Amino acid sequence: MCTYNGARFLSEQLESIAAQTRLPDELVICDDLSSDETLEIVGAFARRAPFLVRTEVNEKNLGSTKNFEKAISLCGEEVIALADQDDVWKPQKLRVLERTLREHPDAGYVFSDAEMLDERGVSTARHLWESLGLREPFPDDFTDSKQFNVLLQRTVVTGATMAVRSSLKSFLLPFSPHLVHDYWSSLLASCVGAYGVPISEPLIQYRQHTSQQVGIGGGMSLLEKVRWARQGAVAQNRRNALGLQDVRNRLLLATTDGRICPSERLRSVEDKLAHCSRRVAAHSAHGVARIRSVFAESLTGRYGRFSNSWQSILEDLCF
Repeated sequence: MCTYNGARFLSEQLESIAAQTRLPDELVICDDLSSDETLEIVGAFARRAPFLVRTEVNEKNLGSTKNFEKAISLCGEEVIALADQDDVWKPQKLRVLERTLREHPDAGYVFSDAEMLDERGVSTARHLWESLGLREPFPDDFTDSKQFNVLLQRTVVTGATMAVRSSLKSFLLPFSPHLVHDYWSSLLASCVGAYGVPISEPLIQYRQHTSQQVGIGGGMSLLEKVRWARQGAVAQNRRNALGLQDVRNRLLLATTDGRICPSERLRSVEDKLAHCSRRVAAHSAHGVARIRSVFAESLTGRYGRFSNSWQSILEDLCF
């Protein structure tokens, strides 16, 4: 678990972890220099928890991704379940994650759906996968043979619902500074065949609130989507291009558990890298030059493979 000024919701999350029907062997908490009562809450919980609680306080603020990198590096058990400070775990979460990994010995990680809560802890009657726009045939199309292509196109796995085998640590760490840790982990694992298993049962209550560091963009209005396209799409493509460079370099330099990345998957990573770079270049052009650039990229078929097809083409033409 990573914490940062999380006193408002932290106690409820910690109590839900202590209420698991399969208790954790340890809880590793990395605090990113909180200035509220977070550490006092953690300390009081650690003194009465029925399992070991290890707390590390960072010397400087690392941010969410690097803080999770540190926390994962400190974990010593065979399976590492990630926890946000503001959610609530269902009592069966760890038991279901453990059972699923036991049933799928070749899987590298598992993740689940979640119920959505508002700031007051009231259910919004929506589920996480719905908010992410994950509709049928998902999760049936997220089989071990297909999920690499799914992940190259879009983010599917939410870290707060995820558990990963510790045997992947040396391969996944350090995280790229340009991609969110859950996307980096799921994409890299799929590249080498350490596939993920989706669990349709909601195993956590995922809280949305104004102060969270990483949220869910689903449910945006048309106006909000237009604003995002104008302000965020180019920056996101730049980050994706830099992150995919890191993915490519990691695949070229590292293997894990004797797994290697097939050459066709490496070529697909390079194709998406080229696609993101072309989209960034298109936004730097104007008028006819931009139209030509977007049209040329559309002829490659990569908008359909790696982006949102015609929606992304229109974004690149209009914004």
